[in-house]
Amino acid sequence: MRIKMKLILLCFIYSIKGFTQPSTSAYKPGEHLTFKISYGLINAGMAELKLKSVNKNQQNLYFVHGEGWTTGMVNLFFPVRDIYQTYFDPKTNKPYHFVRKVNEGGYKKNKEILFDHTQHRATVIDHKHNTKKYFKTKSDIQDMISSVYFLRNLDFSTMKVGERISLNVFFDEENNKIDLIFKGREIIKTKFGNVKALIVKPMVQKGRVFKEEEGVTFWVSDDQNKIPLKIKAAILVGAISAELHEYKGLANPFPIIFN
Repeated sequence: MRIKMKLILLCFIYSIKGFTQPSTSAYKPGEHLTFKISYGLINAGMAELKLKSVNKNQQNLYFVHGEGWTTGMVNLFFPVRDIYQTYFDPKTNKPYHFVRKVNEGGYKKNKEILFDHTQHRATVIDHKHNTKKYFKTKSDIQDMISSVYFLRNLDFSTMKVGERISLNVFFDEENNKIDLIFKGREIIKTKFGNVKALIVKPMVQKGRVFKEEEGVTFWVSDDQNKIPLKIKAAILVGAISAELHEYKGLANPFPIIFN
């Protein structure tokens, strides 16, 4: 069974347009989040997101290194090592440079995307095929990873259950409009204790990978950090899930409810 780490990362892509920014940032340099990935009852792999501050082309940017890899028996039969990176402006959250290097059972990709927000253009450099292509983008464009951090710095306090939300994401040489539905709040059990969570369901394409249009559910901590806590995706054969395994360097207190 081919298990793609990008499914997990795609599940992280969601956001809310038109909502106000909170008074404090949801993250800071030094934050490190680790997730445990499962395929059904099988421990399939791990993923991590590491954030730091860098100076690139005379700009002070945030750099995120995202990585996913298989473990155990899955790694023996279908080894995966995926790397996703982004450089984005901490003030505007606009991405400037996105990197994708994947090796999934011998299937490889090595691409970079350079964003020009003045000309609304994305330059896609394919190192595997030695090509360079140009694409028009939306003014509010995000990449796969910057989308996660864009979400986390938005205010959910005025969200209404059933409200539809959207985000423009450039990925795989395409502009994608991601629509999602806010499903409300609940308290979920984690390895750290019970945590208040926001529930969001992205609208995905039924039939190709997922069983239903609302086949993906994710939970985000309902606090100032907005940490991705848990993801479940019902695919055509089985289900993939990811849960927060470790965290450090958070910008704000992480309120945990103990029984």
